[in-house]
Amino acid sequence: MPVRKKLTPKEKNLTRRYLIWCYKTTKEDLDKIDRYYTQLPVDRFVLDQLKKEKDYKNKEYRSLVDGFADYMDKKKANVDEKKFSDKKCLHLKTDYLYLKNRFQAIERAIIRFLGKTQLAKIEELYELEMTQRILSARDH
Repeated sequence: MPVRKKLTPKEKNLTRRYLIWCYKTTKEDLDKIDRYYTQLPVDRFVLDQLKKEKDYKNKEYRSLVDGFADYMDKKKANVDEKKFSDKKCLHLKTDYLYLKNRFQAIERAIIRFLGKTQLAKIEELYELEMTQRILSARDH
């Protein structure tokens, strides 16, 4: 393996920014799919709680709860189509595999060029940014 040339401070900054951009864009694309699989158990819990309410006996209330259940079913079907190439959800789509492998490669590149500490900092920055986006969103 060739000897690594030590990066100048300017080169290190440019490399860091590029790796942050790669991390952010790839993680966002991956999260667009994976987040639904973390949302579904929460949705199931919320649905169960709604069904336990005494108001569930009310026809209009039940209709709203049933609408939420339908929404959950559609959400699951839509995300399965993005992640899996078969109806039984046994085989990952090539696009999803590429994203997953690309993200892992980017994490390894960050460790190689910047170190494990920087990977942890970049992960933290990403989580802060995503949380801030959610908290500042005005469209929901």
